[in-house]
Amino acid sequence: MCCWSGNRIFFNRALLNKMNAVESTFTQTTFGSSGIKVNRLGLSATYRPGKKTVYRALDKGMNFFFCFGIDGQLIRVLRDVFRTQREHLVVATGAYNLVWGHPNLRRTLEKRLRQLGTDYIDVFLFLGVLKPKQFPDEVKEELCRFRQEGKVRTIGISTHDRKFAGRLAEEGVLDALMIRYNAAHRGAEEDIFPHLKVHDPGLISYTATRWTYLTRRSRKWAKDRPIPTASQCYRFVLSNSDVDVCLTAPRNIKQLDENITALEDGPLSLDEMSFMREFGDVVHHTKKWFM
Repeated sequence: MCCWSGNRIFFNRALLNKMNAVESTFTQTTFGSSGIKVNRLGLSATYRPGKKTVYRALDKGMNFFFCFGIDGQLIRVLRDVFRTQREHLVVATGAYNLVWGHPNLRRTLEKRLRQLGTDYIDVFLFLGVLKPKQFPDEVKEELCRFRQEGKVRTIGISTHDRKFAGRLAEEGVLDALMIRYNAAHRGAEEDIFPHLKVHDPGLISYTATRWTYLTRRSRKWAKDRPIPTASQCYRFVLSNSDVDVCLTAPRNIKQLDENITALEDGPLSLDEMSFMREFGDVVHHTKKWFM
């Protein structure tokens, strides 16, 4: 779709128009009820993969990017390409819950706008909510004001509290939810996904590999049996149509390319899905201490 080389951008608009006309597929969808078209594999630069990796992601058609304020590599690339292709790219960011309080949300938003060189954020999240009381009405109201002012297109939270996320989905106040979902942690299938249908918030998932534990051999797994690949982990998540965007956080271009094969291989077969769930159960029971 694009060729990104330094600051020069060549864009195939005919292909873009064709993509925008496509209904939800394994590789692309609309982000909840927002109308925003997204590639279902999104990029996080948490592990500082390098600017070349971010440009590579753009070359491969990825258009959803999650960043913190300290993600300098990603921010610099986005600031560069936003100058000519802002409307075709989707950025998610936010302010972090500090447990004992929270930063000034407006100050955080304004800082992100300056850092990225844009006048709006596509998805603005209150990050790291551990329990309902950490998402007070004052925070919810402030997020709604940002949306009303047009400085953000959609608002939401990230949380490990699945039942709380399910309740928020039913309320319909938020446009987006960011949750953990993988073969070892499948509770969202009962606590969150059934509650999405009425208001259709966009759903972002992360840690598809369960912080790489799903790609390591467990002592409780037979030595003669294969273990999942990173690609299979991403395909597991993307095989669930309730997930709009699954984030990948590669450390370099090689890992990015390996993860992108998840899109090329398509949904898991029934046998592959059974295999992933079986291995996921082993990982989950082996590491009970983890949320």
